[in-house]
Amino acid sequence: MESKRQQKVSSLLQQELAAVFQRDLPHLFPGLAPGISTVRVSPDLGVARVYLSQLLAKEGSGEATLALVRDNQKMVRQALAKRIRQQLRIVPDLVFFLDDSAAYAAKMDQVFGQLNIPAPEPEADEQTGEAAPKRPKLFADEDE
Repeated sequence: MESKRQQKVSSLLQQELAAVFQRDLPHLFPGLAPGISTVRVSPDLGVARVYLSQLLAKEGSGEATLALVRDNQKMVRQALAKRIRQQLRIVPDLVFFLDDSAAYAAKMDQVFGQLNIPAPEPEADEQTGEAAPKRPKLFADEDE
């Protein structure tokens, strides 16, 4: 459970890092637009884990973007420090990770789409002869 201070710092870092990538350092990432999906800050506010997402990127370009960001990590941290120097006393160390949750969700959606689940056969009601929906058994000792 994150404290309110951690949540505020995470939100600030997420907004400012997005601005750094889009406005301050676009020349370091030509043709790539790394998005910041999540930022998690340690309790002492010394380390920030930044999760980068590549929603509109080709397969495999996420690793290239991550490597490029890690190579230029010092410049990213300096640009971030210029933007947040009035809000935070110490700029946290940035650790970048690739966020693959969108790819995982797409894969799960594809798997669920391929499932073939047959519809249950309706049972006939004894009194009217119409098909009545079957009520699921909630407990093992429940009578039918």
